[in-house]
Amino acid sequence: MAMSGPPSGRRGRGRAPMADINVTPLVDVMLVLLIIFMVTAPLLVTGVPVNLPETRAKGLDADAKPTVVSIDRDGGLFIDEDQVSDADLADRLAEIASAHAGQTEPPQIFLRADTALDYGRVMRVMGELNRAGLNKVSLVSTDAGSGADSSGSE
Repeated sequence: MAMSGPPSGRRGRGRAPMADINVTPLVDVMLVLLIIFMVTAPLLVTGVPVNLPETRAKGLDADAKPTVVSIDRDGGLFIDEDQVSDADLADRLAEIASAHAGQTEPPQIFLRADTALDYGRVMRVMGELNRAGLNKVSLVSTDAGSGADSSGSE
């Protein structure tokens, strides 16, 4: 039993191929991917868990990827994601400064410190940054209204 298309005046001719593409599944997949990236992108920003202080300062516009120096609740030092001892901090900061020595603008440093830390501990790290010649330091805090990360300049 042969299946045939709608009745037509001409016999022996098959149905013409459909030239339209169904884009609905493509749009569905793209929307799901968009939602996934929108949810996961903010989670990728923070590396070391730090309870940041709140402020009303506006955020800074960062052109290049900054170096993030973090001090956690226990006083542990981190440069980006790598833990650094107090003895090695000066050497690592000198490496960062020498890597950017030929550039016209000094490298941007974001300093993140837990609210439970002693003020003197944060100032010692800032002193090491200054001694290494890294003077473009931004102190990272959370926005008092939203809880999102923002930066205030030194």
